[in-house]
Amino acid sequence: MKGFTHFNEQGRARMVDVSEKETTARSASARSSVKMAAETLRQIKSGGISKGDVLSVAQVAGIMAAKRTSEWIPMCHPLPLTGIDIQFYDNDSDVLFIEATVKTTGKTGVEMEALTAVSAAALTVYDMCKALQKDMLIGPTMLIHKAGGKNGDYQAAE
Repeated sequence: MKGFTHFNEQGRARMVDVSEKETTARSASARSSVKMAAETLRQIKSGGISKGDVLSVAQVAGIMAAKRTSEWIPMCHPLPLTGIDIQFYDNDSDVLFIEATVKTTGKTGVEMEALTAVSAAALTVYDMCKALQKDMLIGPTMLIHKAGGKNGDYQAAE
């Protein structure tokens, strides 16, 4: 494992200097899930949640969060994102899966933006459904793919 890059010579936190890095196309995909009662998932899918369309609101929340990741994560660079796509699927029983793909052309990757997107979407699902069920379980949340940059591509083992 390489050394940590977010520390200066004094061992204090720093934002990594990317000014000498090449501008390249970059993308990252992340996944999270929300485990819930089958009835809760059924109500989400049928539009029966009193607060409204859960997946539409969660999708917008994930997009907004990806765009503002540098405001949440102290050492993240603010990035001009060129694309954000959030998709939902389920196991026809009790788990809602959330995947986000984020793209940019820049000097640093978008892994944190993808992870932030799925996290915010999952939290939004919880928020909108908590009146129906409080014991939902969020996660695991993980990076599933990244492309671009000097470290190359990454694909999580399935």
